[in-house]
Amino acid sequence: MRNLSRGMLALLLAAGLGGLGGTAHATPGRAADDDVLTRLKAIPGMTVEEKTSALSGYRWFWLNYRQPVDHRHPERGWFEQRVLLEHKSADRPMVLYTSGYNTPETMFLSEPTALVDGNQISVEYRFFTPSRPEPAVWKKDTIWQAATDEHRLIMALKTIYHGKWISTGASKGGMTATYHKRFYPSDVDGTVAYVAPNDVNNNDDSAYDRFFKTVGTDPKCRANLESLQRELLKRRPEILARMTADAQKASYTWKIIKTVDRAFENSVMDFEWAFWQYHLQSECADVPATTASTDVIYSYFDAISGALTYTDQSLEPYIPYYYQAGTQLGWPSPQFKHLRPLLRYESTYQPRTYVPSDIPMRFDPSAMKDIDHWVRTHATHMMFVYGQNDPWGAEPFRVGPGSRDSAVYVAPGQNHSGRLIAKLPDAQRARATADLLRWAGVSPSQQARTLSVPPQVAEDPSLVQHPPL
Repeated sequence: MRNLSRGMLALLLAAGLGGLGGTAHATPGRAADDDVLTRLKAIPGMTVEEKTSALSGYRWFWLNYRQPVDHRHPERGWFEQRVLLEHKSADRPMVLYTSGYNTPETMFLSEPTALVDGNQISVEYRFFTPSRPEPAVWKKDTIWQAATDEHRLIMALKTIYHGKWISTGASKGGMTATYHKRFYPSDVDGTVAYVAPNDVNNNDDSAYDRFFKTVGTDPKCRANLESLQRELLKRRPEILARMTADAQKASYTWKIIKTVDRAFENSVMDFEWAFWQYHLQSECADVPATTASTDVIYSYFDAISGALTYTDQSLEPYIPYYYQAGTQLGWPSPQFKHLRPLLRYESTYQPRTYVPSDIPMRFDPSAMKDIDHWVRTHATHMMFVYGQNDPWGAEPFRVGPGSRDSAVYVAPGQNHSGRLIAKLPDAQRARATADLLRWAGVSPSQQARTLSVPPQVAEDPSLVQHPPL
């Protein structure tokens, strides 16, 4: 959920370019599916455009599905929700994927899609552009309304795809898949939620402090990261000058967060978190010494935290997320004792800071307590997968005595990723894969050559572009 590193930028660009070109490939059994375009267009409220496919064996459709702004009162208005469909065959399993944010305009296969050799729909979350009601009635940006969007879409597409359904997503997408399963448990036959935080008690975030004290196996790496954070604050004037120059060059502004100084501190508070979320311990050797030049330190700070993360232009696309974090999802509040007394704006490290003041927000602590209780007592056919060194896993979902055919896995040494089944120890990987195939109604002999898609389209490229908190 944090910013884009430069290494990840290359991946994102590669994936984006890969989705624009390419040649359509024949799909096995294509003749039997020649009417899929006609059948999609026949769904009430659905508009369809077929695009050139960049993945062998798939057709690519861009859908817009008419959804009520308020599912309890559909007469009060509608909006168009964007859905990207990668169609393989109507008789294959369907995987519903959501990032919880925008839907990337490029073809990719989630790990469950590759494992079950299935179709995939990528569903854009309500209130993310262009899937935003006009005017935006922000109090309808809730987990139940979004789950009901998915429910209506699933019911519509099941008129074509009669096989098994799997839901999945990573980060906020993993949360979204979990919430949908809670409200509509019969819609899908299994759920794989990757790196999904579970902030059941927003007033107690001590788990994050314990995480940062113990993450990894290299105490020197942890110490070097904290030392560099302090050094950034000590060089405040020099860093601010560079941030200001970069913002002016890009014509970016700081109106939402109010000042570049506040933006600077929020990015510094992100720094340690962002490193562990998107980087591996093996990259600790790249952390500059505190004696390095300001140019070197600033460049590294920009690569890890994103110097322009808190500009208006970077915040605005993610206002729907920050709104939800501040009203239902909760947010992490680590203690920054090692940065005091160098901090001036520690209290601004919260969602209310990143949402324009004219949008009212009120936090509901019951929402996540309900989700957590349901997972522990009623979760069925659910799999939660975390990276051991990912800060978002500090407050994970846990299955309980009422859960059935469900499990939690942790991939050793891994970070914030949506492809973690492949990183599990052998026995766990075999069990997780077997469970997924069973839920999807796929026998091992029918399984595709797993994870054989080109690496540049193997994972949702937007996963590396998520916002802070």
